[in-house]
Amino acid sequence: MTKTSGRPATYADLEAVPSHLVAEIIDGELMTHPRPSFRHGGSATALNIRLGAAFQFKDSGGPGGWLFIVEPELKLGSNVLVPDIAGWRRERLSGYPDTNRSTIAPDWVCEVLSASTERRDRTVKTRLYAEAGIGHLWIVDPRQQLLEVFTLLERQWLLEGSWTSGDVVSAPPFEAISLSLVDLWPLDQPLGFNEDPQALYAGDR
Repeated sequence: MTKTSGRPATYADLEAVPSHLVAEIIDGELMTHPRPSFRHGGSATALNIRLGAAFQFKDSGGPGGWLFIVEPELKLGSNVLVPDIAGWRRERLSGYPDTNRSTIAPDWVCEVLSASTERRDRTVKTRLYAEAGIGHLWIVDPRQQLLEVFTLLERQWLLEGSWTSGDVVSAPPFEAISLSLVDLWPLDQPLGFNEDPQALYAGDR
């Protein structure tokens, strides 16, 4: 969705967007989408809690060393992106930014897919994350109960693996723990390979 009458979008345009929408500036265009569904939010929250416990607070024998932020605003060159979750290695941060956006690219980002963002998340945003030198990208689809993990190699995304439903995963950059994917869809039963996921699209935005 573009609201800038053909001219490149500015940060003032982004700040004018109503608060019930998520706004980004991508390749000069102002793009907005609605707040996500409960299923989307449940998956993002569960993943943030699980990774944060081990890699931010050192619970359950985790190594710590990270800071995670939900829906941070990232100023990456002329683009302003809002991933669902981002993580920074602590040694790269001297403190919180003085503004409501970070100009320090994270080390890891996660996009949780929904109807209004899937095409953008899988195409232009993945390209911009690579151009910014972000080392790791996770894509979570709570409707398909799918996790895809990518590592940046020579500015291209290398697919490390895809996992689904009830798999247990140890994936970069968080190989120090085993993540049970059933935790990411807490109110849904794990899907079998022959099951139709259509019911999980209910309420998708």
